[in-house]
Amino acid sequence: LSRSDAIRAMGERSDIPELRNFASSMVQAERLGIPVANVLRIQAGEMRTKRSQRAEEMAQKVPVKILFPLIFCILPVLFIVILGPAVISIFSSLSGK
Repeated sequence: LSRSDAIRAMGERSDIPELRNFASSMVQAERLGIPVANVLRIQAGEMRTKRSQRAEEMAQKVPVKILFPLIFCILPVLFIVILGPAVISIFSSLSGK
């Protein structure tokens, strides 16, 4: 079993698209005689780009996820703290004290 066959088999067994892409690139580089360092540099750049894209996608979903706790937990307490003294003074002035 050659190294190319082993890498190809590893890519075929995997369900991870990035690993399949890496295995395919490595096999092609070995077949064409391209230095492995160049292939690894390109693959690393692609992985960094995909990772940053995933991070941006997750960051865009955060406001939606934080909306429920904000509306139902934080805002009512904030209204009580801000409006509580005003309501107390209004009731005390209406009662005539």
